[in-house]
Amino acid sequence: MAQESAALSEPLAGGGARVAPVHRVADPAPLGLAAFAMTTFALSIGNTNVWGPGADAALALALVYGGGVQLLAGMWEFVRRNTFGALAFSSFGGFWIAYYVFVKFVAPGVKPSDAPVAVGVFLLGWTIFTFYMTIASFRVSGAVVAVFVPLTVTFVLLTVGAFESSSGWTKAGGWVGVVTAAAAWYASFAGVVNETFRKPVIPTLPLAP
Repeated sequence: MAQESAALSEPLAGGGARVAPVHRVADPAPLGLAAFAMTTFALSIGNTNVWGPGADAALALALVYGGGVQLLAGMWEFVRRNTFGALAFSSFGGFWIAYYVFVKFVAPGVKPSDAPVAVGVFLLGWTIFTFYMTIASFRVSGAVVAVFVPLTVTFVLLTVGAFESSSGWTKAGGWVGVVTAAAAWYASFAGVVNETFRKPVIPTLPLAP
């Protein structure tokens, strides 16, 4: 996942070339994955109802770590010209910030009878986005696929749970969400270890040719 430093050659009037160095940018993927994993874990633990207050921890993480920090990771992926990483991290950073705004400011003003549809539509949109990103992930790595496949399942279960006002579906989504968080932590762990050791120590199974 590391990107080697490059240089741009700029022609001069005398026919020579001026080389302008482009500094190497550190890989932001381990940071984005870690932010996503921790916030997803906290919310999913809350959804499983094993530790219900985990959802409160997720709300704080959603604004700062899962939201703000992951959004920054997405911006740095733009610098690295990584379209998949830029779209994924920026969007899910936006997802967590939107989740915070929805819970803190929007949900309290929604009629109880309208809440299932409001939450369901919110989750349905993210289900669609995650599904097509899952297709694209099959050109990234096995580690990334292992994040997006269960994440899609998580959103499907949570969406059904919201529309049906079913705690059973939501709880199932919580458990799959825990699996998703574990996969994201693994991918983050592999990314930072491989980058630090400058060699593939932890397998990620790259899929791009």
